[in-house]
Amino acid sequence: MLIIFFDSQGVVHKEFIPKRKTVNAEFYKGEMDRLLKHIQWVRPAAFCSRDFFLLHDNVPAHKAASVCQFLTPKNVRTIYHPPYCPDLSPPDYFLFPMLKTMLKGLHFADVAEIQEAVTDELKKVQKEEFSAAYQKLYNRTKACIHVYGNGAYFELKKKKGMCLPHVSSIFRKISPKTFEPHCVHAGS
Repeated sequence: MLIIFFDSQGVVHKEFIPKRKTVNAEFYKGEMDRLLKHIQWVRPAAFCSRDFFLLHDNVPAHKAASVCQFLTPKNVRTIYHPPYCPDLSPPDYFLFPMLKTMLKGLHFADVAEIQEAVTDELKKVQKEEFSAAYQKLYNRTKACIHVYGNGAYFELKKKKGMCLPHVSSIFRKISPKTFEPHCVHAGS
């Protein structure tokens, strides 16, 4: 498994999870510590000003009390995706499909080769592609708010070809600057 954090400028931190390792709250708290060290090194201005936030999905380890208690005194803002909404998740509509396409048809001898290939392919993704993914996030979020108002969002159901409204106040007030360049997105 790969846990990756990226923003509109590129990969901030990635980590391959050892086989049979469970990503629980304790592990993820350690991951947050490693991430903050990487943000300090890769995006020092944002780190010093705390001008960034984490956009997490709704995995229980991400929302665990111990993780929140770890991040809060460090002044790290966290926003969670609305549930069941992959169309507002940059890893789901951008990075992971791109990686799958890049690696399609290749064969690997072992996990180390897979990790090396993934690392190599991630290095090839241009800054402009990351920036475009966050512009798409902004546009999709804005469309959800426009269509349903009051911070509601939608998920397109391909089988039925219809949009189903779900209510959320998470993305009520957004602007392009909300997501770029200081949104660090967690994907796994």
